[in-house]
Amino acid sequence: MRTLAPLALVVLWTTAGCVVQGRQALPTEVGEDPPAPPSGPRLKIVVGKVANQSPYQRGIFSDGVDRLGGQARAILKTRLSKTGRFDLFDRDHADETAAEARLSGAPQQLAGAELLVSGAVTEFGRRETGAQALGGILAQSKTQTAYAKVSLNLVDVRTSRVLRSYQGAGECDLTNGGALGFGSTAGYDSTLVDKVLDLAVQEAVKKFVAALDQGELSENKER
Repeated sequence: MRTLAPLALVVLWTTAGCVVQGRQALPTEVGEDPPAPPSGPRLKIVVGKVANQSPYQRGIFSDGVDRLGGQARAILKTRLSKTGRFDLFDRDHADETAAEARLSGAPQQLAGAELLVSGAVTEFGRRETGAQALGGILAQSKTQTAYAKVSLNLVDVRTSRVLRSYQGAGECDLTNGGALGFGSTAGYDSTLVDKVLDLAVQEAVKKFVAALDQGELSENKER
């Protein structure tokens, strides 16, 4: 028994000190319906400014960088591109594309857009709620919830007239629970911000595409 004790300590120390690393590819979208086949004309659009107009991250301690608005703008560009209904122009990297055109020896031929899509995150919030059984001794759980609402404006670049406005809203939650002192008690999951913004933008873009399918945008542009 005396000879086995040091051996057990060595095994325990080795096991506690080891690091296990794992990796796996994760799906970028879960539970979404496949996009409908593109039909009708493709509009030439460019994405303008998307600003955070909610109180979130705009307090006295804010550094003035609109991270939420920039995040919503990046998601908007992705969602518009995935519909297959638009020719989306990128103005954010004009200097880089111009430099590449010069290197290739070909003149750069920029095309103009028909519509400008701008918008704002008008509402954003998050909260945590919990539930306990027998004062938390038997079981406890915590639900993290994030809510967002976005507004999109479609502007005719020739007249600067706002043709249509669409809103989209979404709510995402995550519940962690435990029983008898075991289970997950994770802190706030920051990925809920990405998920709820994506959901809200997706809902607004769906309304945009539906109006395009019904010919409403063409009617507005001819007026």
